[in-house]
Amino acid sequence: MDRSSFKKFLCPVFAFLICAMPAYCLELDMSVDEEIRKHYNPSQLELDTLPPLPDTPKTVVQPDVQSSKTTTPVQPAASSNSPPKTLPAVDTSSRVGRVHKTLPRTDASADAFTAIKINKGTKFKVVSKTKVSSWTPEGARMSFVSLAPVTRRYITIPQGTVFKAVVEESHPPQGTGNGGLIVIRADQMIFKGRTYYINAKITKANNKKIFFNNIKGKRGYLKGIANSVQPGKRFYKKAMRGTSKLAQNPWTLILTPFTAVAGVVVYGVNIVGSPVFAMFSKGGNITIPAGTQYEIKLLEDVYMYP
Repeated sequence: MDRSSFKKFLCPVFAFLICAMPAYCLELDMSVDEEIRKHYNPSQLELDTLPPLPDTPKTVVQPDVQSSKTTTPVQPAASSNSPPKTLPAVDTSSRVGRVHKTLPRTDASADAFTAIKINKGTKFKVVSKTKVSSWTPEGARMSFVSLAPVTRRYITIPQGTVFKAVVEESHPPQGTGNGGLIVIRADQMIFKGRTYYINAKITKANNKKIFFNNIKGKRGYLKGIANSVQPGKRFYKKAMRGTSKLAQNPWTLILTPFTAVAGVVVYGVNIVGSPVFAMFSKGGNITIPAGTQYEIKLLEDVYMYP
């Protein structure tokens, strides 16, 4: 079969197939839709599930003086379901979940990077320019002058540096043999015309060690015990001398036991009661004249500028 004959054969075949295509369409069963409409209302379902449509502006035709027709748009009623025109302003932060705390600035923290530090525990030998005693009132000021230079890294505190102190506590001798008390705390150091606030205590006074920064007078309790025994001891000696005199006379010999027993009893009671009697005694007073040597020890670090 040649080419022209083949084309003549295919054209009727294609025409027949195109005409026969509607015959092969599927026939759908529409009875299912009828069953659904019997049990459900599709229009009501649409109203319940779908949101209401927004209102559209309506135009109202109003007559003009010149009988011309103009349109005036009518604004729709406000609806609670209408979306807002602009979004509310919300303050957003890039530091979500992070607390931003502003701490007060302190000079001590800044000086730690720029100033020269004198470590706590540094000691200075000084001499006082003020006389103090256990009768000095609390809050009284004192002054000292350093006797020797103190060298630390990058800085030297020269001889003659002035230190200031305050009497924090004092009291005169008290009962139970308690002596006088002086508590001194150094709080200032003057270096090259600048005053630095320090926290220091006294560790030595007049070459004697001071414990707990308390300069104490001598306790008088033991001395009070010894003093309270003396009256009984003197009475015992008098009783023994009287007993010896009575024993020399035969007429008074019979009285000697009474005097001897009286002296022993009084002496014994005095010895037993001496700890109680000593509680009424007082300790020693304390007076430190000007020119006394002290030793000052820093309790905290000090930051200084050279």
